[in-house]
Amino acid sequence: MNHILKYEFHTAEDLVHLTNKYKMPISEIAKRYEAERDGKSSPTIRNKMKQTRNVMYEAVRKGIASTQKSKFGMAGGDAHKMYKIVNNTSFMMGNKVTVRAMAYAMAVCEQNACMGRIVAFPTAGGSGIIPGVLFSCAEHFKAGKRKLLRGLFTAAAIGLVIAEKATLSAAKAGCQAEVGAASAMAAAGLTEMRGGTVEQCFSAAAIAMKSYLGLACDPLGGLVEVPCIKRNAIGCMVAIGASDMVMAGIKSFVPFDEVLDAMKNIAHTMSSRIRETALGGLAITKTGNMIKRKLGMKITE
Repeated sequence: MNHILKYEFHTAEDLVHLTNKYKMPISEIAKRYEAERDGKSSPTIRNKMKQTRNVMYEAVRKGIASTQKSKFGMAGGDAHKMYKIVNNTSFMMGNKVTVRAMAYAMAVCEQNACMGRIVAFPTAGGSGIIPGVLFSCAEHFKAGKRKLLRGLFTAAAIGLVIAEKATLSAAKAGCQAEVGAASAMAAAGLTEMRGGTVEQCFSAAAIAMKSYLGLACDPLGGLVEVPCIKRNAIGCMVAIGASDMVMAGIKSFVPFDEVLDAMKNIAHTMSSRIRETALGGLAITKTGNMIKRKLGMKITE
């Protein structure tokens, strides 16, 4: 595309500039950029995001009700167990919001493992965190659908910045690019839903992402099941915690763009054995090799 796009952005700094220039939140800039780039109207883009939200919701709904196991038995039924205690958290350290967020995140990931329909937002490996956090918190706020869509658009904008500045590929950067990215996106989306400033959204994203720098991608048998699903559940806690910190007035000392520079640098130094190849980490433990045998894969010493 040759002409200059009014709402185009590539970095967090770009986005902050645009939000200040047009006096709009991140979510509105994201929506307008998508409309401008695709040559569509803003209502059309909004309807596309509604469709995304609805597919996410359906995956959550099915996942929390299901006890189906995945083909090799590594996943399935945990979201149902977690959701059963949402209204009885007296013996839990987490509250209703966090327990529900974890249940929702696992629900989406288990649907993926069982060949159900999900939204890879930003990837299949990190697909549970954003619906987990935003849906659970929206229920807590008793927020309307409009506020939830704002959270999703903000999360999408953060994802675009991550993709531009670093990567969303675990094959290139390990799980920091999937669970880490999703946690950062969710933290920013939640912060906008809570009325946080643009700067607070990026601080939340930075705090969440910093918590995952260097994380290996080492799935058993190369399947998006173990440890991916439980990492999504914990990623919800990180995102909510990061948002809580910034709403309390805490800032990320390192700006988000610089955190992404660090992420990219770390990716370049990571061994290929812990970048989605199932050749290192948990994938080559005794249990990991047992799964490899079941799958007919070569055992890694």
